[in-house]
Amino acid sequence: MTEVQDGAEALRHKQKMAKRKAAQDAEVAAKTITEKGLLIVHTGTGKGKSTAAFGLLLRALGHEWTCGVVQFVKGAWDTGERRALARFEDLLAWHTMGEGFTWETQDRTRDMAAAAAAWAKARELIADPKIKLLVLDELNIALRYDYLPVAEIVATLRARRTDLHIVVTGRNATPEMLQAADLVTEMSLVKHHFAAGVKAQAGIEF
Repeated sequence: MTEVQDGAEALRHKQKMAKRKAAQDAEVAAKTITEKGLLIVHTGTGKGKSTAAFGLLLRALGHEWTCGVVQFVKGAWDTGERRALARFEDLLAWHTMGEGFTWETQDRTRDMAAAAAAWAKARELIADPKIKLLVLDELNIALRYDYLPVAEIVATLRARRTDLHIVVTGRNATPEMLQAADLVTEMSLVKHHFAAGVKAQAGIEF
């Protein structure tokens, strides 16, 4: 490009960004709610639902929030996230209540009992006024298999304190959960290394 063309391109870019900033500033100014405890749902067939939840958890811990984790279904693996986040034991209550994936236990009665115990712990943390962020990992799976009553769970989540953020993960979120949520992210599977024969790896999957 010539110097004149470079200058014209720079000017067009500046004008475009100025227009975009004005629109963005106007949109932000239109929002009137400064704080609200959110119900956040991570679902879909793609990898990363729990990973995203733990990233959000780390952000909250960075702000010195008191947080909680209740893991439904999961429980058999020693995971990197649990090891790392154990360093925040003064701010984090971590409860792994599952016994492994449903195809591992192959015992519906046992799985239902574990889910009920996990939900009881979740209710305890929901009632704790110190908790500001609570991750209910794989709760959607427990609801999908009818281990817990969907209506009761969703009603409890809807009735959470106004300053409590709750993150629910797992595939196949129920319509009721999606309707109740403030924020829903669906992880879409485009490509996965497992299909090419790569097993789950420490530091990536757990």
